[in-house]
Amino acid sequence: MHARLVRSAAAIAVAAAGTLTWAPAASAEPSEPSPSTSAALAETPAPDAGSVEITTKDTAGDALPGAVFLLLDSAGQEAGHGKTDAQGKLTFSDLAPGVYRLKETASGSPLHEVVADQDVIVTPGATTRLTITDPFKAAKVLLQVKDDKTGKLLPGATVNIGTGTSTLLTLTTGAKGTASGELPMSSRRAQFWVKEIKAPAGYDLYKPTKTFTAGPGDPVTVTVNNAKTPTDSKPEPSVKPTHTPTDTPSSPGKPNSGTEGATPSASGSDTPEPDSSNVAATPVGDSTPKTPTGTLAHTGADATPWLIGGAAVLIVGGGGALIMARRRPVDDSNDDGSAES
Repeated sequence: MHARLVRSAAAIAVAAAGTLTWAPAASAEPSEPSPSTSAALAETPAPDAGSVEITTKDTAGDALPGAVFLLLDSAGQEAGHGKTDAQGKLTFSDLAPGVYRLKETASGSPLHEVVADQDVIVTPGATTRLTITDPFKAAKVLLQVKDDKTGKLLPGATVNIGTGTSTLLTLTTGAKGTASGELPMSSRRAQFWVKEIKAPAGYDLYKPTKTFTAGPGDPVTVTVNNAKTPTDSKPEPSVKPTHTPTDTPSSPGKPNSGTEGATPSASGSDTPEPDSSNVAATPVGDSTPKTPTGTLAHTGADATPWLIGGAAVLIVGGGGALIMARRRPVDDSNDDGSAES
């Protein structure tokens, strides 16, 4: 009876619609993509991958095997890591295009430092090649400046350290007489010179140039010995008053004989005694007395009687005048004393 009712209802629906339409019931199973949709997905190309190739060496040009690198993507996620081979090479492959961060975490050598982080751009289908140069570790320099006699450390000295014609490091000793610094290295072993350009106060400049040899990371002690600046040990002469002996004043009108303590004439006369050493010789026949050199000239009053007497003698006796004239020098020497008294 129930089946009949269902058939009747279906017949009525068909008659009313005129056509029969099948509506499938909903299913929980996922629907499979159509063939056209699958073909479209297969034809979409994936982005081309790129790569990064690293070559590591030192400043001397030697390859550095064992250097460790880490590659991070733009989100900071690890995109690759590895070590360089015996030729110092390392390659990161299958990288999506973009910007990456390259970090060297170890140089693989006790003589070398690592380089700073750097950005790397990866382009589609291309290999980005990088050359990484790891520097040598610097030598550690300790400078000491000492007194060459006592060994006392001296502050205030300035020293240049370099190689060839280049100055690489300048150090000045502090209050303790020491200074330290890092000396850049460009090879596994090198020779350096030391030149003092400023001496400590009170000391002479150390003029010779010292040399030493160092390697990367080596601790080096450089010692410069300075000599004290010599001081003048001779005492300066004291200024003493000098005594100049003064001559005893001679009698008025009498020349100084040059002998200290000379006493005036005992006669007490103001007329100076004749000095035979300063008296010029009188020629024979010349009755005029000569003025002694260096003494006061006679006034002429004493010579007048002699001139009158000589003229009279010459007039009265012709032959006697000549004899008297020859004898005059002897008589003059005797008569001078009586005339002066």
